[in-house]
Amino acid sequence: MRWLLTRDERERGIDDAADRLGYLVLSYGLLAIVAYRGLVERAASWDLLGLVVLGGVVGTVVRISRGAGGRRWVAVWAATVLIAGALAAVLATLRT
Repeated sequence: MRWLLTRDERERGIDDAADRLGYLVLSYGLLAIVAYRGLVERAASWDLLGLVVLGGVVGTVVRISRGAGGRRWVAVWAATVLIAGALAAVLATLRT
């Protein structure tokens, strides 16, 4: 029965690539739905946006807990947070 559970590096790499692509499709799909609801229907979709943010937070926590984040990674993460915050502030001022 153990032979059913053993996996080689190639299979793990394929699984990781598939999961990565699936996460990207799901995240950008949810963001597109949130944008459509906000721009066309004038409805807030905080629950869907929360799922996207929560997915990113979980991935970040896993990477940090396993020591996969270096200086470059932290710089990219910080730049992303700053750009997202600035964009949110601009959109909030335009909406009012």
